[in-house]
Amino acid sequence: MPTASVSDRPPFTPLIPEEPQIHESAQGPRATPAAGRTAPTPRPVPGPRSAATPRPGRPGPGPARPAPPAQRPQPVPAPAAAQAVPAHQKNRSAPQLQLIPAPVGGALDAAEEAVDLLLESGRAPGDILVLTTGEQHPWAAHELSFGEAAYWAQHNAGDDVFFAAASAADRATSRPVVVVAVNGDVDDVVARALPVARERADTLLIVCGDPQTINSALGAGI
Repeated sequence: MPTASVSDRPPFTPLIPEEPQIHESAQGPRATPAAGRTAPTPRPVPGPRSAATPRPGRPGPGPARPAPPAQRPQPVPAPAAAQAVPAHQKNRSAPQLQLIPAPVGGALDAAEEAVDLLLESGRAPGDILVLTTGEQHPWAAHELSFGEAAYWAQHNAGDDVFFAAASAADRATSRPVVVVAVNGDVDDVVARALPVARERADTLLIVCGDPQTINSALGAGI
């Protein structure tokens, strides 16, 4: 058998480990985590929170809680300027004044005629208050015989014409129309009665009597 010569053998190539091939990858987080490390949990994108999503650390949706009772609004005190004031102290326009000339002895008759005309024109009886500066009207004298309580109860009812002495006008309440019979010529009584009668009249004040006596008592013409 022929023997091969040394020159016929292929040259000897040393065995070296194969070099690892490095491939370029896209920038960013590694798709495969390294051995021994836990991949980070992706963070959610912030967005609006729905009403059904519970807040962190609180239990999820459950039975609806009853709404708290509504708070009643506390009354706010009105300013001092807006507080209610008595009717006779309110800043209102002065009533219309009407003078019916009559002698002292005929002032009461003139006042009764004025009341009749008011009723015929449609005025309600309870709208009228009649004051006398002298002798009481016969109706008032008759009703006072049953006692002042029963007499003033009719005034408070306010459903009929009421007759009273001018000296008691402070006790009477305001009415739309006040008729004054100047059937007494005492100047100081008339001077006190007319200003009070004007305060009690809401819309109309009728004065029956002597114009000179009335003007002298008031210090000015009506």
